[in-house]
Amino acid sequence: MSKAEKTKQFIIEKTASLFNTKGYMATSLSDITEATGLTKGSIYGNFGNKNEVALEVYKYNSSLLAKNMNRSLGDEFPSTIDKLNAFVNFYRKNWKTVFENGGCPLMNAATEADDTFPGLKKQVTQSFEGWIKKIADVIEEGQKTGEIQPDLNADEYGSLFIMLVEGGILLAKTTEDESYLHLALDRILFMINKELNILPS
Repeated sequence: MSKAEKTKQFIIEKTASLFNTKGYMATSLSDITEATGLTKGSIYGNFGNKNEVALEVYKYNSSLLAKNMNRSLGDEFPSTIDKLNAFVNFYRKNWKTVFENGGCPLMNAATEADDTFPGLKKQVTQSFEGWIKKIADVIEEGQKTGEIQPDLNADEYGSLFIMLVEGGILLAKTTEDESYLHLALDRILFMINKELNILPS
């Protein structure tokens, strides 16, 4: 990694929590220089403008979440049902860390991803579509192996899981009451074990 690449990565990592907590639009260049200890000239020497920093920070924040979620849905879990339950358990176990870092980076960016920042809107859209597909792929694999009801729409369930998680996080963070998130996660578990599972428990 070159010196310039290291500096860019330093800026991204140092401002990741800042952007996610304060907001992608509200975070100023002065906030970035304060967080990094670098001059404005150094920031602009590595990024064309603040929006470029914001986009790279979003990619970084969403990639960290993706890495953890991929682990939950990965091969270490023997069955499709185990993978889907691990997806739920990730949020159950890590909600405090998520909240302390400003909440879900996808949801936070989505609230700002309108036509005034089309680049961010595009990235957020891709992130949500990617997560829905990831969950749908796991469900479809379970349908092939005979673990999951064959006549269910995997894409619809993938969408429902994401909507419930994000809605639960939004309400829990806004009201400072985690029970909203747990209620959403309980509903997903019900769908996994009672609707999807070919042998419901």
